[in-house]
Amino acid sequence: MAGPEQTPLRKERLDRFLFFSRAVKSRTLAQKIIESGAVRVNSEKTERTDLKVGAGDVLTMSLHNRIVVWRILDCGTRRGPASEAQGLYEDISPPPVPRAELSPYDAAIAERPAGAGRPTKKERRETDRLRGGDAD
Repeated sequence: MAGPEQTPLRKERLDRFLFFSRAVKSRTLAQKIIESGAVRVNSEKTERTDLKVGAGDVLTMSLHNRIVVWRILDCGTRRGPASEAQGLYEDISPPPVPRAELSPYDAAIAERPAGAGRPTKKERRETDRLRGGDAD
């Protein structure tokens, strides 16, 4: 008489989990991020890419200039679509810092609407003509 089957908790390499969860674009990039010390597992800093993580572990990462905190729900078996990847973790990150509380350097950078970057060559020539310079 066998009791109910219990599947052991599946654990997976940290770099594979970051790749499968779409936190990074490649396993090589995941390895570089881990080795740089930007990832903590259960509040402990790690530089080991082969560290085994599983359901219940909490990852704290510095990604894309913000702090990201994820609780792992499942390890996953492949790098699937984004909707499947979002089911692998629960995002428990703190809210982003409001603009007023940024450092003086970051606060000094003005927000610019999309498409309001550098002038095109045509716009630059028109500006030069207005200033009385040669257009050619």
